[in-house]
Amino acid sequence: MIQKNTSKSIILVFMATIIGGTLHAQVGVGVKAPKSAEVYFDGSRKMLDEKWTYWKGPRLAATLPIKWFIVNDPVDKGTVLNTNDPAAAGGKYGAADIVTKDQFRDFRLHIEFLIQKKGGNSGVYLQNRYEIQVLDGDTTSHGMAAVINETPSPYFAYNGIGKWNAYDIVFRAARFKEGKLVEKAMLTMYFNGKKVHKNQHINQVWGGPNSGIDGGNDGGKGITDVPGGLKLQAEGHDVLYRNIWIQKMNIPKSNTDF
Repeated sequence: MIQKNTSKSIILVFMATIIGGTLHAQVGVGVKAPKSAEVYFDGSRKMLDEKWTYWKGPRLAATLPIKWFIVNDPVDKGTVLNTNDPAAAGGKYGAADIVTKDQFRDFRLHIEFLIQKKGGNSGVYLQNRYEIQVLDGDTTSHGMAAVINETPSPYFAYNGIGKWNAYDIVFRAARFKEGKLVEKAMLTMYFNGKKVHKNQHINQVWGGPNSGIDGGNDGGKGITDVPGGLKLQAEGHDVLYRNIWIQKMNIPKSNTDF
């Protein structure tokens, strides 16, 4: 179930102006969902089955029910989610990735992860398109907490193997006019309470059709005007997730800073 021990958590309070109002935003490990948000994983098998499914991409090799494991939290009380689906053994991303049944445009996301072994690899996909990397040991633009292939890795903020980490993200979906892309997707992100990306535009989907929505369109540059779920990547590694919640938003102006 959801963790109650936050004595070692990093909880920072920031003020932000979004959508014409003042948003009080807590960020960091252990932050609980506000009343306006929906919890998408509380540590229970019941919630996993109710709110998630396998992504039906071209490489899908897994069948329902979801084969990800519910395991004891190695640090705090409660149970958490292990991405190590047998169908993804050998790093076959897209073979057993899971995605929320709900789909999103603009939103605030909180998600926590723990990598148990050196080189542990997963990924958090916004709208099932844009990957925020989860990869121990990689400090490049393909590495930890990078908007994959588009920003440097803010590796300095990583807590390391065997410790919980948190991504707090405000995401604004791409905008279209008469079917044409007029504004690229944008995000602002805190990694363990440190602001690491501010109003970062995202240019494309990386990794091809096995990666996510639009990955096979014009080399990943053919973004379409459809919402997408939150996707978590299975690559045959022991990467754990907990405390996942999303707050739907409407961000009319091109500004995600918070």
